Amino acid sequence: MRKLVIMLLSLVCVILFYFTVVSGSKVFTSDWELPRTPEQADRNQRLVLITQELDTPFWNKVAKGAIEQAKEENASLEVWGSYGNNREDFLKKIEIAIYSKMDGIIVQGLDIDEFKMLTKIKAASYGIPIITVANDVPMGDSLRKSYVGSDQYKAGKMIAEQLVADMGTEGKVAIMIDIQHQYFQEQRLQGIKEVLQNYPQIVINEIETENAREEVITKTKDVLNRNPDIDAFIAINASILPAMIQEIEGRSQIEPYYIYSCDADYEAISLLTQGKIDGIIEEAPEEMGTMSVKLILQWLNNEKFPLDLEGYQTDIRIVKATDVR
Repeated sequence: MRKLVIMLLSLVCVILFYFTVVSGSKVFTSDWELPRTPEQADRNQRLVLITQELDTPFWNKVAKGAIEQAKEENASLEVWGSYGNNREDFLKKIEIAIYSKMDGIIVQGLDIDEFKMLTKIKAASYGIPIITVANDVPMGDSLRKSYVGSDQYKAGKMIAEQLVADMGTEGKVAIMIDIQHQYFQEQRLQGIKEVLQNYPQIVINEIETENAREEVITKTKDVLNRNPDIDAFIAINASILPAMIQEIEGRSQIEPYYIYSCDADYEAISLLTQGKIDGIIEEAPEEMGTMSVKLILQWLNNEKFPLDLEGYQTDIRIVKATDVR
């Protein structure tokens, strides 16, 4: 009986030894790999670009630059947006991006409390970095990591300097500004005023208006009635331009007036080509998209930390009507 037990145990040991040898040989001869380290792993970060002006020439160029850069760096990028400046939908998309735990959010800045709450509290609590693009908000109010876009203060100065070069050092100027006083518009206005205040013979009229067409027409009509000797108009926001031009043309010839815009959207460019306005600020939207993706990935990969809180400025230049004719 004892011999039988010993034989059985020996047989079991032989079988176990055989399977151990076979398993070991498979480990060394198979193409199975150990898990890669984080440095070796394919970093496919999920990014999103969110705008409240979807499918416009400007934002299509921002998206193009962002998509191409994300593809080059093997990151995933989605482009979300709303049509017609639908703020509720825009803010909802930011909230969805946060709850979806995106790795990074690139977003058009909106200087309102709801936007600041989302970026300062909710996104921060999820540890999601945010970069504002094209339009900025005050850094302390949003905790955004950085800003990529035009130097809006410089843009305002460039417009004012061009006005002085064209009109001279005296005259009456109406500055049309959105009643919402967005941060980027305030920066433009500051730049304009800094230049024009050096010329005591230039009188400034600041006109607040809503973006609604009828409101812009009413405010333009009021300016012309109160100041029949007005010499120039500056539209801080290009969305004001079409209705403003319509009212001016309905009252008199457009030629006597010096008219400028701080934006180069489709309608502004069309008006410039027609010679109905004298100058616009041309920005670099594709560069904005490229740089914003590059920077947020550098931050996520600990390659550039911290980012410059003052932001990264893209190219701007002034384009005159004579340049496009």
